[in-house]
Amino acid sequence: MIEYENLGKLNKPFFEEYETAFKETLESGWYILGKKVKAFENEFASYCGTKHCIGLANGLDALILSLKAFNFEKGSEVIVPSNTYIATILSIVHNGLVPVLAEPDLATYNIDPAEIEKKISSKTVAIMVVHLYGKVCEMDKIMSIAQKHKLKVIEDCAQAHGATFKKTKAGNFGDVNAFSFYPTKNLGAIADAGAVTTNDRELAESISTLRNYGSKEKYYNETVGYNSRLDEVQAAFLSVKLKYLDDINSHKQKLAKLYLQHLKEDFIKPMVDKDYSDVYHIFNIRHEKRDELKAYLLNNEIRTDIHYPVAPNKQVAMRGILKDQETPIAEKIHKTTLSLPISFFHTEEDILKVIEVMNKF
Repeated sequence: MIEYENLGKLNKPFFEEYETAFKETLESGWYILGKKVKAFENEFASYCGTKHCIGLANGLDALILSLKAFNFEKGSEVIVPSNTYIATILSIVHNGLVPVLAEPDLATYNIDPAEIEKKISSKTVAIMVVHLYGKVCEMDKIMSIAQKHKLKVIEDCAQAHGATFKKTKAGNFGDVNAFSFYPTKNLGAIADAGAVTTNDRELAESISTLRNYGSKEKYYNETVGYNSRLDEVQAAFLSVKLKYLDDINSHKQKLAKLYLQHLKEDFIKPMVDKDYSDVYHIFNIRHEKRDELKAYLLNNEIRTDIHYPVAPNKQVAMRGILKDQETPIAEKIHKTTLSLPISFFHTEEDILKVIEVMNKF
């Protein structure tokens, strides 16, 4: 069986260093907001090319606190891609804001800058972009639109650790930028974890305060905050793995190249362009007979996944929230997309086997 993912196998190369990092953290006696968190924040900010990084409990909190830091008026609108994972939209709703869906470009699966312009109204305060599957959005056009209309930009970088657009890394374009370190990510922790990057000192201070009960000094609370702190153990693990992130990305790019070169043209493959360096958190193809293809692969001992089977505006939780927002392009993607095996533990032989089986479909 070729598995879609196996976190034990994925992390096995790092076990020895994880054990050392865990022992150091355990023996230190300091488990919340200590030296390990500060070290990782500095390392990840440096990696992304930003001035600040704030470690948080998970990726959803990173999105929620990113928006919270702006203190937008309730009922203001945030433009967001119509084919994103639900977490992006939940962060908007949890802030009392209104998600306005903009359709993606069918070539990149990322939010279409032309569609953003169509959705801007007098209530629009921000654009929340999502670098889906590990491909950065067209950030030059998006930042130009934001500047023209005086809008804030939040990057959802949950799937794009180390990805670049025109040689600039994800997490270094927007006003604030949210990362998830969920275990399956290219830079994945051993539990939930997240972070925000920014070049704005005031926003960094605001999010640092919000994550810790609204407190800068213990027992003195300046604002209504949250408990969303990256813990010392996960920070220690992330510091270990960050050293190998470029190797992880490079391996996944090598596997993606095999798919791109050898899969038949029956399958709609990810777009490749010199302006993008994709990190392939997910390698998705599209096919009109997606469900049949998925079943066929499983029958041939190849596991796949679907990211994502249901468009956000079709989710039960979004009834009454995303009403009357039609998204035919997003729904087409959701009905035809299939994610193929492309983990750090997969070998070239694994991928060539998947290709061989797929080309017989």
